[in-house]
Amino acid sequence: MITTYLLYMCLGAFAGVLAGLLGIGGGLVIVPMLNIAFEMQHFPDVHIQHIALGTSMATIIFTSISSMRAHHKRGAINYKAFWRLAPGIILGTYLGAWLASILSTMVLKIVFGLFLYYVATKMLTGKKTEGSRDLPGSPGMIGAGTGIGVFSALVGIGGGTLTVPFLSWCNQTMHTAIGTAAAVGLPIALAGTAGYIVHGIGVEGIPGPHIGYVYLPAFLGIIVMSVLTAPYGAKLAHSLPVAKLKRIFAILLFLVATRMLWSALF
Repeated sequence: MITTYLLYMCLGAFAGVLAGLLGIGGGLVIVPMLNIAFEMQHFPDVHIQHIALGTSMATIIFTSISSMRAHHKRGAINYKAFWRLAPGIILGTYLGAWLASILSTMVLKIVFGLFLYYVATKMLTGKKTEGSRDLPGSPGMIGAGTGIGVFSALVGIGGGTLTVPFLSWCNQTMHTAIGTAAAVGLPIALAGTAGYIVHGIGVEGIPGPHIGYVYLPAFLGIIVMSVLTAPYGAKLAHSLPVAKLKRIFAILLFLVATRMLWSALF
C-alpha cells in the first residue's frame, strides 16, 4: 500500500508541475496517467476509464479552489457569467457522470482520445477564439453550461478547455475568460465527483479502497503533491521556453491519444 501511495504522489507531482508550467488542466494529464497506472496494477479493464475519470474529478475540487482564489484576488472572475452558467454546469456534469457510468471503457477511451487530438491540435496551431457576440440570455447560458458540464464529466476535466473559448467568443477578455473558467471548474468538479460516487456505489469489481468510482490512494496522493508542485511549475514558466515546450507536449498528447485509441479498439 505504501508503494501504491508513493506511485500516485509521483504522478501528482508531475501533473502539478505540468499544470503550472503549461497552464493546462489537471484532468488532461491525470486521466491518461491513471489509465497507465491502473493497467500496471491490473485493474479490471471494464472499470479503468470510469475510475480514472471519477478520481480525476475528485482531485479537481482542490485544484479548482486554489485556482479560483488566485483569480479572485486579481479580480478576473465575471461572477455574473459564473452564476448564470452554474445551473447548467451542475446539471450537465451530473448527467455526464451518469452517462459515463453506462458507457463502456472502450467508448470512454475513444471520446477521451479524440478530445486529446483536439487539444493537441489547438496547442500546435495556437489559434485563438475571436469574440463575435455578447453573452447569451439565461436559456443560452444554461444550455452552454449543460453542454460544457456533460463533456467535462465524460473526459474528467475542469472544463477550462471548453469554457475559455466560449467566453472568449462572447467578447470576454482572455484574463476574464480564464478566471471565470477557473471558477466554473469548482461546480464541475463537485457535481462530477458526486455523480461518479453515486453511480459507482454498489458496482462490483472496483479495487479498493474506493468511494464509488473514486480510487482513494490515487486521489490522496495526487492532491497532496499537485498542490505543492503547481507553484513550482508556474515559476519554471518564467525561465523556460514555454511555447516550445507546449509544442513538444502537444506531440506527446498525440502519442497518448493514439495509444488510448489503440488500446480501446484493438
